[in-house]
Amino acid sequence: MNDEFDQARGTFFAESREMLQQMEEALLVLEQDPADIDTLHALFRAAHTIKGSAGLFGYERIVAFTHRVESVLERARSGQIAVDGPLLSVLLPCTDYIGGLLSAAGEQGAEDRLSSKLDRDAASLIERLMPYLAETAAQAAAAPPLPKAVHTSGAWHLSLRLSQEVLRNGLDPLGFIRYLDTLGEVVFLTAVDDALPSLAQMDPEACYLGFEIRIDTAAGREKILSVFEFMREDCTLRLVPPDAQVRDYVQLIEELPEAKERLGEILVTSGALTAEELGSTLSQQGERRLGEALMAEHGVSQQVVNAALVKQTESRANRSEESRFVRVQADKLDRLINLVGELVIAGAGANLLANRAGDPQLVESTDNISTLVEEIRNSALQLRMVQIGETFARFRRVVRDVSDGLGKKIDLEIRGADTELDKSVVEKIADPLMHLVRNAVDHGIETPEKRVAAGKAATGKLTLSACHDSGSVLIEVRDDGRGLDRERILQKAVERGLVPPNSNLSDQEIYNLIFMPGFSTAEEVTDLSGRGVGMDVVKRNIDALRGSVQVSTVAGKGTTLTIRLPLTLAIIDGFLVGIGNASYVVPLDMVEECIELHAEMDAAHDVINLRGTPLPFLRLRDTFEIEAAQPERESVVVVRAGASRAGLVVDRLMGEFQTVIKPLGKLFRRVQGIGGSTILGNGEVALILDVSALLERTAAARRDTNPSRRNAALTQAPSALQSPGVPTTAQ
Repeated sequence: MNDEFDQARGTFFAESREMLQQMEEALLVLEQDPADIDTLHALFRAAHTIKGSAGLFGYERIVAFTHRVESVLERARSGQIAVDGPLLSVLLPCTDYIGGLLSAAGEQGAEDRLSSKLDRDAASLIERLMPYLAETAAQAAAAPPLPKAVHTSGAWHLSLRLSQEVLRNGLDPLGFIRYLDTLGEVVFLTAVDDALPSLAQMDPEACYLGFEIRIDTAAGREKILSVFEFMREDCTLRLVPPDAQVRDYVQLIEELPEAKERLGEILVTSGALTAEELGSTLSQQGERRLGEALMAEHGVSQQVVNAALVKQTESRANRSEESRFVRVQADKLDRLINLVGELVIAGAGANLLANRAGDPQLVESTDNISTLVEEIRNSALQLRMVQIGETFARFRRVVRDVSDGLGKKIDLEIRGADTELDKSVVEKIADPLMHLVRNAVDHGIETPEKRVAAGKAATGKLTLSACHDSGSVLIEVRDDGRGLDRERILQKAVERGLVPPNSNLSDQEIYNLIFMPGFSTAEEVTDLSGRGVGMDVVKRNIDALRGSVQVSTVAGKGTTLTIRLPLTLAIIDGFLVGIGNASYVVPLDMVEECIELHAEMDAAHDVINLRGTPLPFLRLRDTFEIEAAQPERESVVVVRAGASRAGLVVDRLMGEFQTVIKPLGKLFRRVQGIGGSTILGNGEVALILDVSALLERTAAARRDTNPSRRNAALTQAPSALQSPGVPTTAQ
């Protein structure tokens, strides 16, 4: 029982945090479009769900505070208060406070330890909410009088849905329903069990019922509503008057919960038809469609039938969509991925033994197993893929709050939100992105006055985008601000002793100085920046993800930081190469082609002519100081990472290889050019090359080489296309 409770409790926290995220996004949408009533309804539903779920677990602080927020949202939905900037500025901190309550409730003993602070914060926020919870005397006096409703005797239809905590709150719904008899005659009453869960999931203290009621009374709307006054917070009540028009029934059908899938049930539930009328029509339906029969025999409007048909379609579609999803704990997926990785290694070993045995049937069998293992691997990895849009959406609030604090106007544009990435990568890239976004808002984009003086729009623009590129994911953080000041960066770097004076650095090398520890060009330290802490952390965290970050900037136009990340950190397709007795793995998505290296190509020592284009290369034998004898024939693996391209000289090409990535020990984490390790089928360990780091090393070595020697390579060395043998394509 405790395990089931803990699991349900964990689900509550996960779903409540999702609801909080939805609330924050909805508030930011309403800030741009206050008239978006659908978003306002979604905001109210999220708050109501959090309150109701918190009540099930006895989190009274969450229930009490969220109830105040819900009351304000209810008044906004009914048009009693305006949805404007001041209101949203109050509600946004309220979502932060609810998040804090959730965190305190989830940590054992935290709620008692932080009780005083939580009470002070709640009191401060409730004081800010009070003007929106009720009209002041001045507002009430200034408001025009409400028109008095005139009703005649007739049958009202009541659609009543009870919240799950209504019984726990000490209320008796049947007592309220029985009181209706004092207003007139209840001519129809049926219980609705749409929300009734399975017996195993049922909470004996919760209420899952609703009621459809028809009462013949001369009482007006206000009198009927007053019956349920004391349980308004624990129910949803819809009224259709006796003189209701078609649009009233259409609206009621649209607002019904999506549980009924039969046309007749939807019409009966909405009050457009009685159960007796439906039964008589069904018994005499014949070959006619039900909707046609109802319109002919009982005068049901075509519009009402059409609305019910739309509701029926939506209910079926949503029910089908819900059945496609299963909530799975992340640690279970991690265990699955680990087992698949071991299966890949075991399969590679079996394949190696089969090839050595030389039995054709055994080889064919192991090949089939390898194919199936690869499909299982791809399917398992797909389970961990999540869209990066949720991470991007968090920065709307960051940009809003930081820009307001700095007196700036900034629009955030998000592109490629549906780009998928491994869940572990998404979680680890959130903090680096936070640093980049805050830096762009603080340093990159100017104040409105400076932008106007520079001939720009007063409102700055910050763009977050993501896309897939050659087996990797590219994330860009782009602003249209002032750009990086090349000379100032170099000056600060010299002052701090990060580079020697009179250094001959390229523009890219100068811009990369912003990632060095302790570097900052800020004149003063603020609560946002200026201490030189942040960008070096960004670079270190991205390197830890086997990624890379590049800076491009134009003075007065803006800056773009491009992050390249692998799709997954677990299993990749690799290309196996050998140097001496050692084996190395190159990520296959970075391999363009393989060619044979001839003696005459090596005339310039650091560059060859690849079909008329100079291609710098790096000898891995020299890079990793391997002392084995050099073979007569060597090969060049042409690799690319982003805009950088180079060749890696190796002894042997050993083909494609499914690579299970194993982390390096602490002793080897700072080895440049190595990104991890893997286990081969024969049990040996192979190192995974960090291609981005190797390309940076190649570029640095090339800048130090005499340019005349590089130019000579294009005239002295024959083109790779002219060399004997056709290049071997790895992909």
